[in-house]
Amino acid sequence: MFCRNCGEAMNDNQAICLKCGVKTGTGNAYCANCGNAVAPNADVCLNCGVAIKNAVNGEYLNGKDKITLALICFFLGGLGIHNFMLGETKKGIVKIVLSFCAGIGGILALIDFIKILTDKYVVDPDKAF
Repeated sequence: MFCRNCGEAMNDNQAICLKCGVKTGTGNAYCANCGNAVAPNADVCLNCGVAIKNAVNGEYLNGKDKITLALICFFLGGLGIHNFMLGETKKGIVKIVLSFCAGIGGILALIDFIKILTDKYVVDPDKAF
């Protein structure tokens, strides 16, 4: 794995780059897979063919398009559909139960909707079911 900001080699479990100090996955100057420089607006690394955009730069959330996910969250978020799409099964089940029992699943969905649009929504793979 390589730093996307400076191209320095990194361990897979590093939280920040020790050379430039940015959070892992932040930046768009270098490919995280091979470490070669990429064009600023590139979608794919021309050296290794790996997709450049990810959740950190706000384009995709766990492989899902941000706009599509935001629309699904807005219209079906009270039932937790967007959570199931992101692999957060436990969170989705909790929203279904809260929607039917207390009617507050929609409020939680609105919070998720705002987080998705402001790039604050984070999918934690360790907490996904």
